[in-house]
Amino acid sequence: MKALVTGATGFVGSAVARRVLAAGAELRVLTRAASDRRNLDGLAAEIATGDLTDMASLKAACSGCDAVFHVAADYRLWVPQPDEIYRNNVDGTRNLLEAAQAVGVKRVVYTSSVATLGIPKDGTPGNEGTPVRIEDMIGHYKRSKFLAERVADKFAAEGMDIVIVNPSTPIGPRDIKPTPTGRIVRDAAAGRIPAFVDTGLNIVHVEDVAQGHWLAFEHGQAGRRYILGGEDLLLREVLAEIARLVGRKPPKIQLPHAVVMPVAWVSEAIARVFGGRPVATVEEVRMSKKHMFFSSARAQAELGYAPRPARQALADAVAWFTQQQGGRTA
Repeated sequence: MKALVTGATGFVGSAVARRVLAAGAELRVLTRAASDRRNLDGLAAEIATGDLTDMASLKAACSGCDAVFHVAADYRLWVPQPDEIYRNNVDGTRNLLEAAQAVGVKRVVYTSSVATLGIPKDGTPGNEGTPVRIEDMIGHYKRSKFLAERVADKFAAEGMDIVIVNPSTPIGPRDIKPTPTGRIVRDAAAGRIPAFVDTGLNIVHVEDVAQGHWLAFEHGQAGRRYILGGEDLLLREVLAEIARLVGRKPPKIQLPHAVVMPVAWVSEAIARVFGGRPVATVEEVRMSKKHMFFSSARAQAELGYAPRPARQALADAVAWFTQQQGGRTA
């Protein structure tokens, strides 16, 4: 079997690529010419150079493949030009599915996100059936992923064999950019997060997410979606565990969201004028008002998905970031 993985130079995509190889499949990866390819080092992969906006390159990349794992996504919570996110996440997904359909790919596993799912108001974990509307989506990243998932739903409804997976908050090795969550882990390990807000995340090891992709390919029901999550933790619990891992004292100051929001507005304004990334974004602060807790019960029951404890995921992430800094945690 031959499988194409998009986004394999990135964090989750590189883990999926490794899982595909571990299963004994031939691996082809789609990368842009200018992509940082460090995450492909040592992998026995055929490289297809292309772009999600270039249909000819997508058809060539999909040609001869039995499966496509569409992991590539524009995961940024702040950009000066939001149209870029919709072009990459929504239009790019449509283009890839059209290309896969045109050349006869048998099954597609599409990587969505728990960002597209509803969060119950009573504080219980969300699941694949929790009601949600696009109006509930906070920020351009979440809206783009919500719309991209609707694109996948449409192709599935028309008969294409697509399984959708919704990872929660992956952490672990090879987060080279890093992702927004990876920045929290890196900065907390270095002692650069002195305070926190009241929020919660579902933490999952990136390798468990990759395993979930493969299980979805093997056992997933076409047209169905599966949350690939781990363990629900408050942000203060995440920071305390990271502090324990590196031998620091955990932060004790909890800031009200109303105090942090003006900082985000000012930070974004400075970034627009002078460039760079804001220290905090309005989207991040708005999202942090909710506890983003989710249940992976469906994936566990139907796919045999079995994530490891969040503590192990945090330990592996801290170890990797520490190694990248030459063994230093500051």
